[in-house]
Amino acid sequence: MNSRPSILIVDDDPDIVAMLGALLRAHFQVHAAADGAQALEYFAGATLPDLVLLDILMPGMNGYDICRRLKADARSRDIPVIFLTALSDTKDEQLGFDVGAADYITKPISRPIVLARVRNHLALKAAADFLKDKNAYLEEEVDRRTREVRAVQDATIMAMATLAETRDQETGNHIRRTQNYVRALADRLRGHPRFARELSDEIIEQLFKSAPLHDIGKVGIPDAILLKPGKLTPAEIEVMNTHAALGRDAIAAAESLLDAPSSFLRLAREIAHHHHERWDGSGFPGRLAGDAIPVSARLMALADVYDALISRRVYKPAFPHEQAVEIIRAGRGSHFDPDVADAFLEIAEEFRAIATRYADDGAQAEADARA
Repeated sequence: MNSRPSILIVDDDPDIVAMLGALLRAHFQVHAAADGAQALEYFAGATLPDLVLLDILMPGMNGYDICRRLKADARSRDIPVIFLTALSDTKDEQLGFDVGAADYITKPISRPIVLARVRNHLALKAAADFLKDKNAYLEEEVDRRTREVRAVQDATIMAMATLAETRDQETGNHIRRTQNYVRALADRLRGHPRFARELSDEIIEQLFKSAPLHDIGKVGIPDAILLKPGKLTPAEIEVMNTHAALGRDAIAAAESLLDAPSSFLRLAREIAHHHHERWDGSGFPGRLAGDAIPVSARLMALADVYDALISRRVYKPAFPHEQAVEIIRAGRGSHFDPDVADAFLEIAEEFRAIATRYADDGAQAEADARA
């Protein structure tokens, strides 16, 4: 394989082509075209030259037109073009630079000048190509490492969330179901005037990834309460409800270690802290009402309730999908943001499909049997 730079000479004067070829062939690969059509045909091939020596005054397509064509094509726009011309008017030179020429060599041609300028422009192109390749490599490396960091982050989040769910005898499928419910609701509401500003593509993706941390605070609840098979006493309920504040505190501690705010951790903190709030203000821990409840938590509230209803627990069987839908319909405007509830009712079958896709062993059969 010939590694020497390649030069295309475009000139209708065979004597000029022969002279330039004899001068340059000792140092470079040399190719020739007698007119614009041949030059453009050469550029249609797989291998492009590193530099073009281009005559201006040729029959048919002139050098200006050829240069314009080359600079309009992404494949050839960065290849330096040096005009060969007998024209010496300043306006002609200006036009050449306007259409993208890198330099001018006037006729009669000086061999040393041609060789020096060709070498200079090839050196400049080599440097530009190196920087372009280096930048492309660095961008690819940054992208690769960013993907790697995100993959580690996602895996860590899922591991933490699974640990929390495992402690109270729920499954990793609960995590997958609820995060998919949240995304489905967010996608449905993204065009709604009340939610459009808060549900961009990026935020929806972050909601999907942060939703698994909604019950991370349960790791701080004593087993005697968390795993109790029977009904909790009022005092035990009070302790159980502290998992929302415990989750908030754990995520806030992680936020404090960062030099800049993290929208991902903010959403995770909102969800962990407020997903048990109710639209009418009767929830916990802050008894927030209406729009004071973060949007993230409002979405998670409905997703979590739906999944609790259709899932088997030690204190209840799994409810069929239709019964869960009616319970949520009844909670519209009291437990749930009315618009969030309406979005759920519009895509209830999508919730059913998610529940089926990530069903716990036997759960779907039990629910169907009770329908």
